[in-house]
Amino acid sequence: MRLHTFGQMPSSALADRRFRAKALLCLDVSRYAAMPLITDAQREQLLANGRAQAQGRASDPLPVVRLFTPDAHATWLLASLDPADEDTAYGLCDVGIGMPALGTVKLSELASVVGPLKRPVMRDLYFRATRTLSEYTRLAHLNGSIMD
Repeated sequence: MRLHTFGQMPSSALADRRFRAKALLCLDVSRYAAMPLITDAQREQLLANGRAQAQGRASDPLPVVRLFTPDAHATWLLASLDPADEDTAYGLCDVGIGMPALGTVKLSELASVVGPLKRPVMRDLYFRATRTLSEYTRLAHLNGSIMD
């Protein structure tokens, strides 16, 4: 097992993101288990996107939140939340089998998911969308998984 020091950060943005992801995995995950999957601000943005979608306003939103399993290679880029039940999220879902797809998932179900090492689904604290949902989807289909 290699221990990493947290001295100088890598210079490139991609290396920086990978460094932070690895550093996060080295932390005690139990402290993140109690962390909600989405923040109040993210919930409001997801609901706003969901209301726009329900009203038929065509849009291609930026994903609001990235959720992932640290031990199972599953990732969800969520862009909207159904205003009717406030639990059904819509976005790009990648369960780690090379077939990412747009679809819905219930936040309440994600909250109970654990990977093979019993680590819960976590929110990527450093995620900032740089593309629209359709662009993430296009790239995910080309690569077989969600990139970024």
